[in-house]
Amino acid sequence: MSPGSLVLLLSILGALGLGDPGPLEDVVIDRYYIPKICLREVQMGDFIRYHYNGTFKDGKKFDSSYDRGATVAGVVGVGRLITGMDRGLQGMCVNERRHLIVPPHLGYGSIGVAGLIPPDATLYFDVIMLDIWNKDDKLQITTLSKPEHCNRTVENSDFVRYHYNGTLLDGTPFDSSYSKDSTYDTYVGTGWLIKGMDQGLLGMCAGEKRSIIIPPFLAYGEKGYGTVIPPQASLVFSVLLVDFHNPKDGVFLEHLEVPASCKRRAVTGDFVRYHYNGTLMDGTLFDSSYSRNHTYNTYIGKGYIIPGMDQGLQGVCVGERRRVVVPPHLAYGENGAGNKIPGSAVLIFDVHIIDFHNPADPVEIETVYRPEGCNITTRDRDFVRYHYNCSLLDGTKLFSSHDYEKPQEVTLGANKVIEGLNSGLLNMCTGERRVLIIPPHLGHGESGARGVPGSAVLRFEVELISMEEGVPEGYLFIWHGDPPASLYEQMDLNKDGEIPADEFSTFIKTQVAEGKGRLMPGSDPEKVIADMFRNQDRNQDGKITSEELKLKSDEDQEKIHEEL
Repeated sequence: MSPGSLVLLLSILGALGLGDPGPLEDVVIDRYYIPKICLREVQMGDFIRYHYNGTFKDGKKFDSSYDRGATVAGVVGVGRLITGMDRGLQGMCVNERRHLIVPPHLGYGSIGVAGLIPPDATLYFDVIMLDIWNKDDKLQITTLSKPEHCNRTVENSDFVRYHYNGTLLDGTPFDSSYSKDSTYDTYVGTGWLIKGMDQGLLGMCAGEKRSIIIPPFLAYGEKGYGTVIPPQASLVFSVLLVDFHNPKDGVFLEHLEVPASCKRRAVTGDFVRYHYNGTLMDGTLFDSSYSRNHTYNTYIGKGYIIPGMDQGLQGVCVGERRRVVVPPHLAYGENGAGNKIPGSAVLIFDVHIIDFHNPADPVEIETVYRPEGCNITTRDRDFVRYHYNCSLLDGTKLFSSHDYEKPQEVTLGANKVIEGLNSGLLNMCTGERRVLIIPPHLGHGESGARGVPGSAVLRFEVELISMEEGVPEGYLFIWHGDPPASLYEQMDLNKDGEIPADEFSTFIKTQVAEGKGRLMPGSDPEKVIADMFRNQDRNQDGKITSEELKLKSDEDQEKIHEEL
């Protein structure tokens, strides 16, 4: 309202307080409620919607939009309203309330309205303004909040999922996705939405909040919508964009951390162990391997996981951290999954690759140091002493021989260590150091072991400390050359025709001392010799006779498995 009209109003109201001055010359306006926020005031040519009660001076009602259950809509200042209302409504804000006193010459004059308003009647109106718009209005978009990082915004033909509260311009709610506990899901720019929403969603980021004010000609126009949206109503939407994608989208990859050294990248058929956090586009966590304290283990490229992850894990390195953004048509589609992944949801996986292997992988051997002049190397059945550090490929330490007083000892090929470690210790020189990468099928397999996760690739740092030449499987002692032609006679040291345990032990020790043969390494020589004696003492009478004594080669021919 202009200062001049305010002065006029105050003077008229003051005069009324002093007594009846006679006929009014203009509309008397009482702005008895003015909203704190007034974004717009009614001007000539504006289209408005309002409610009113109309009475005479004595309070008798002659008309009411409330009684009809419908607001009044019209254009201000073009002669479609009585002159008093045209003047009295100008300058109003949405939700403003006014009392208007309209003199007869600005109302229905000396004619009145037959049966309703007598001639020369002064009219009293109680008005609340509900909506204001103009045919020249455009969409009003206000960004309420926006994520710091926004790699992509909504374009025509994108499929969007958003929450909204919908109100009329006066704040009356007419719809809300929150009350349905479900996002509104639709395509943009294809005619599935009212024009104003099609335009208002363009350029939004996932996670962005907007207020969108839509004039009626970009909304439901003259017809309105059902009983909740009146004809010619401006609409206000408070929108939160949850996610969006395009049906043509593929998997989007963001490499968060890639190791400087990447000797190998995962391909179809590889078995991958990885940790992940799975979120929706608005950041809602729907799953995490970390919460289970267990990696997710699977083959890639074989259909065991959603197509988007099958694609997104191709080419990963051990230790890599990667973000995989999967559109719904490469994830769980329109149906979603369970109660945590809605239909048509874009999924974001933050992945950390722990290790991967292929079922056809051999042991990978890297020689770190090999002494010069190395002529003798380990072979199957040799007894070796070695130090080792064992870890996962992500660096997690598992075991170390350095935690004990002495090196690890083992007979190669005796099935005392995992197959991959046994292979990695073959053909080594004393003092040689190696790094072994052992796939799980040559390690502890799918089940793992104490302290070793299932299907884990193991990394061993090994150093060979010493080695002793072994004996073939099934042997406790072997000759370095041919055995004596008259073995029993030489073994019978006192020539009494029988060989007791002490005589047998003395003979074997002499052969070893003279370099004519060797005992199985890695065991107590006394125990080995005692076992040899028991094998030869067939009837267990404490002595060996000539009939009992047999060489291993002779026993093999007779299918006997005890040996000398």
